[in-house]
Amino acid sequence: MTDRKAQLARNLAQVEERITAACVAAGRKREEVTLIVVTKTYPASDVRILSELGVRHVAENRDQDAAPKAAECSNLPLTWHFVGQLQTNKVRSVVGYAGIVQSIDRSRLVTALSKEAVRAGREVGCLIQVALDADESGRGVRGGVGPDGVEELGELVAKAPGLRLDGLMTVAPLTGPYAGREQAAFERLMDLSTDLRRAHPAANMVSAGMSSDLEQAVAAGATHVRVGTAVLGVRPGLG
Repeated sequence: MTDRKAQLARNLAQVEERITAACVAAGRKREEVTLIVVTKTYPASDVRILSELGVRHVAENRDQDAAPKAAECSNLPLTWHFVGQLQTNKVRSVVGYAGIVQSIDRSRLVTALSKEAVRAGREVGCLIQVALDADESGRGVRGGVGPDGVEELGELVAKAPGLRLDGLMTVAPLTGPYAGREQAAFERLMDLSTDLRRAHPAANMVSAGMSSDLEQAVAAGATHVRVGTAVLGVRPGLG
């Protein structure tokens, strides 16, 4: 085993222990929570090692990095998640590799994704990104739509050809009433998920929690956690 593979195996085992312990504490089954490894800034060689170690879900937030990496790893049994703010001019490229886009936050993006999914003959899973720090514009600092916009955007996705409404995603906000209150933020997301599922029962995916707050996300009921640093480490120069 190479040094890098051994390192990633150790890190994965530690994250697995954290998720398992969080599930036990919350009275949940371990299989209720899916780990997505966020591989942004890391090379395709790391993605290949992660696949060998049993990882099946990876995430990227920049198309210019993700597209060549996904192409290089196209023979691996992976589902690629796009988790960054997505510009409409990148949609065609993202539809080429992403099975799920977790950052749906405006109607124009839904229209563009639907058009490209139909053109490519693909079905793309979509999560509405909820901004719990939304200002008067209804938008969050790191993208996302305010809670008041979830229902309308969900209906739009559900009706769009080539798209599948899978659920909701959030990032614990750094400002606003939920700043520093990660579990409260994730519990609010779960309430919104309950509301969404009344009209769309299959939209039961809840993506929340990262390296620093995955326990709070699992406690709140998240179905997917997005972990980067705790698995891959901190790259020099990235802080």
